[in-house]
Amino acid sequence: MRFREKIIKALSIVRPNGSRIASGKKTLEVRRWQANLDPAEDLLIVENRRFLHVDGEEDADGVAVAIVRVKAVRPFVFADMQAACASRFEEGWLAWELSDVRPIKSALPIRAARGIYEVDFP
Repeated sequence: MRFREKIIKALSIVRPNGSRIASGKKTLEVRRWQANLDPAEDLLIVENRRFLHVDGEEDADGVAVAIVRVKAVRPFVFADMQAACASRFEEGWLAWELSDVRPIKSALPIRAARGIYEVDFP
């Protein structure tokens, strides 16, 4: 039986933080930019091994680890450090509140890219 693929928005996150999201340990993702996602919209979390610093940069070694929703985006505060599994705090960052976390059981290779991007996903 073949699964039909659908287009889904994705976000790449450097290891081990994608797995921390999938396990429920990391409930906030911290970024400098707004998510611009509807709270009912699915977002695929792709874990990869290196930071992508330049627009258009990709990593072919990504792995799909979870599907989540971003229920809200708000200013990142020092008290968020543990929920974000963060090692440093910086003013002006945004905390993406993650909800409806659905871990992906089998390792599915998916390209990682900078920003929010679209992929075909079974």
